[in-house]
Amino acid sequence: MRMNPFIIAAVIGGAALPSVASAKAWQSIGDRKATLSQRIDQGIRSGALDRAEARRLTRDLDRLVQIERRYRVSRPGLTLAERRDLDARYDSLSRRVRYEKHDRQTGY
Repeated sequence: MRMNPFIIAAVIGGAALPSVASAKAWQSIGDRKATLSQRIDQGIRSGALDRAEARRLTRDLDRLVQIERRYRVSRPGLTLAERRDLDARYDSLSRRVRYEKHDRQTGY
């Protein structure tokens, strides 16, 4: 019996969906801020981040907090566009933290 290749692809692709969805669970902006701060602190303590890296990452995290404050000044909540913007910025900073912690520069 010959199976349809589209059905096979759908079954294989569908099996991978739960693992992909659980890999990036939604986090609130406050949780993301705290998580990034903890990751930077951990990198400093372990020596994975040098002084310049830690200073830059902390400064960039502080800038994100300021952007969020500016968004919240005009109204109590964030618009969808503002949330998406902050999510993209936090994703970018998170990738940079991961890169800087694993770039083999040490010496805090």
